[in-house]
Amino acid sequence: MTSTLTRPGRQDSRPGPGSPLPTRRRRRGIDWWAFAMIGPAFIGLAVLYLWPFVSTFAKSFMDVPVFGPGEFTGLDNYVTLLTDEDFWLALRNSALYTALVLLGIPIAVVLAALIEQVAKGRTLYRILFFLPVVTLPVAVGMVWRFILNGDYGILNYLLSLVGLPGEYWVADARFTIYAFAIVGIWMGLGINLIILGAGLQSIPLDLYEASSLDGAGRIRQFFSITLPLLSPSIFFVTVLTTISALQMFDLVFVMLGSVNNTAIDGSKTIVYLFYEAAFVQFKQGYGAAIAIVLLLLIMIATVIQFRLQKRWVTYD
Repeated sequence: MTSTLTRPGRQDSRPGPGSPLPTRRRRRGIDWWAFAMIGPAFIGLAVLYLWPFVSTFAKSFMDVPVFGPGEFTGLDNYVTLLTDEDFWLALRNSALYTALVLLGIPIAVVLAALIEQVAKGRTLYRILFFLPVVTLPVAVGMVWRFILNGDYGILNYLLSLVGLPGEYWVADARFTIYAFAIVGIWMGLGINLIILGAGLQSIPLDLYEASSLDGAGRIRQFFSITLPLLSPSIFFVTVLTTISALQMFDLVFVMLGSVNNTAIDGSKTIVYLFYEAAFVQFKQGYGAAIAIVLLLLIMIATVIQFRLQKRWVTYD
């Protein structure tokens, strides 16, 4: 015979095997203060992002004049876009620019690793590399247009000192995308160094000390420790760089200058094609179709990157 001992004056309130669980006597009311706090942010997102997307998506199926309501035309804008040679040229230019700018990520990884090894002046180096990020893209484009000018540019002058011929870097469609890529790599180097530098600082130093005891050199440590543990930061930088590269417009608009530049027709990107259709030719429906296609391309590129990251990104 067994008995359960309880403290005097208290009853065992624990439910037994056959007793029902206690229920709340009153339900919790709606926390209106929470909705009040997130309300302004939600309204801002709806007005600045959701409504423009819905409006653009609707206009992509319409022929919208400058004044007055639009007329529903179905898939005509998309059919015209897919049969437009300028679209495929702009798509090729955007893809080439994106691929070239992605080559700047290995450069950023190496520079971040070298800066991390510097004993003094590490912050100064990061500030110097970060200055282009906080500089207006229009100002950057104007400076680089002067540097790459085919007649009086600094680059051609330096090439002439070593006996190399200069080119019209921003006036010849054969070189414009490569010129844009050089500037794009230079502009994005600062933010990449900050992100990769933070990733490097999160790597435990014990791993390097243990590998040194095993006889691993700096190069072996870089490929066996640094790159695997830095892969999440590299993946994040890759996604950001791809999205920003596909949206590139300001460098094309500023560095090419006036509409009399003969390289414009061969140097258009997708965003520049959208600008030309929507704000120069006033084909708002056609421009909206270009914007939706660009959105789909960015989504596809991002999904592919997230699929591939499972094979090369290490989170341990």
